[in-house]
Amino acid sequence: MKFLRISFRSQMSAFALLAALCTSPAFSQEVLGEYEEQIIHYETGNPLRDPVAQLQGKLDSGVANLKFDAERGFLPDLLRALRVPTSSQTLVFSKTSSQRAHTSPHTPRALYFNDEVSVGWAPGTEVIDLAAIDPERGTIFYTLEQRSNAPPRFARRNDCLQCHFGPKTINVPGWLVRSVYTDSSGKPLGNVEGFVGGHNSPIETRWAGWYVTGNAGEARHLGNLFAKDVNSIEPSVSITPSDLIELERGFDTRRYLSTGSDVVALLVLEHELRMQNLITYASYETRYALAEWAQSEWGRGAVDLQLCSVTSLEPGETRGEPAGASIHSDWPRQRIALAGEMLLEYMLFRNEAPLRGPVRGSSDFTTQFQVAGPRTPDGRSLRELDLHTHLFKYPCSFLIYSPAFDALPRPMKEYLWQRLAQILRGQERTGIYASMSNEDRRNILEILLETKPEFAEWSNENRRKQSY
Repeated sequence: MKFLRISFRSQMSAFALLAALCTSPAFSQEVLGEYEEQIIHYETGNPLRDPVAQLQGKLDSGVANLKFDAERGFLPDLLRALRVPTSSQTLVFSKTSSQRAHTSPHTPRALYFNDEVSVGWAPGTEVIDLAAIDPERGTIFYTLEQRSNAPPRFARRNDCLQCHFGPKTINVPGWLVRSVYTDSSGKPLGNVEGFVGGHNSPIETRWAGWYVTGNAGEARHLGNLFAKDVNSIEPSVSITPSDLIELERGFDTRRYLSTGSDVVALLVLEHELRMQNLITYASYETRYALAEWAQSEWGRGAVDLQLCSVTSLEPGETRGEPAGASIHSDWPRQRIALAGEMLLEYMLFRNEAPLRGPVRGSSDFTTQFQVAGPRTPDGRSLRELDLHTHLFKYPCSFLIYSPAFDALPRPMKEYLWQRLAQILRGQERTGIYASMSNEDRRNILEILLETKPEFAEWSNENRRKQSY
């Protein structure tokens, strides 16, 4: 194994406290405030519709069953049932999760994921951790006990929100990936300065505490490294972390469902987690705005989706009162617009950290990921990877097809469709969109019109209205 000596302030006490809180079975909290819960219904309300809740319903009715494997428990059958590919395996060796007691450089924690679910497992762990996206509530957290003598049952765990609800998740229940300097035992020593989960973080700040297999091109990432001495800045070796690391020298890869920690899977995972969080944020903000509207003098105590729609805003407008409206009626519109702009900026890969490829994975993940999802008649897809200078060939997130995006409240969806049309048709060329090429705009517009029926229907209706 390679080692890196690096200087930073030790944060061991904070990490120990955080880990204890995240794993304490006695921990409970009101996730949202009382007012917010009445609007979002994160803990109450209609039955959950995330993939894990749906699988539990199938298990209860006898439509599905999970077999118990002597070595890995329910993991292999669970991934098959949730349609999570084993090629998505990534490996983290820092002790920064609820499974920290079973996580080390010799027994890293494996993460598997698809568009709606992530599954965490480590050798010998008593439970499997899961995070799944409910279209309206956002990320829901579960555990599954590894017991051969009991039927599988998922337990919802709000205690996970101690770590998965805060500024790093945009203050909504969300997915979280860290980059943490780690010693050779897996003990976390400090966060990497400047790292924020998502595709905007430079490669040079990513994957501390993770194994990375494949080739990241010319970029020098922090994967496959140990921080040896927090008081010294002297590098112990010349580091080339983009090289393929032979993981079998560090631990027994036969205990895992795949042999590596694919760099392409890591890149897609990091894009996906922040995109999902932003979709949740956009949903929450719109529903808060509608509630504010309903309580305002202008709203007259009832939510009128058409009146609260932001489609009457001029391109890029987020300020200014409409004639006859009070400030109380205008702020909800601004709130929707601000959340919509945050989502659009990320969804269209503005300020994406560049790759210095070619980037090559170590598993079948690249192929399997790209064959999924809708395609145009001529074969174009938002899941096509670039892996040279950018992550994707067409800079628009594939999660625009997700159930969570489809479930966004109508005022938010109207705002997004209007702004997308303006951006992709070249009417918006200021600020962060000034550098967006005509070719990218044209390709994304054509792909969406042919693969996203709701957007195509909105575009046709909008053009009919403008023709009158």
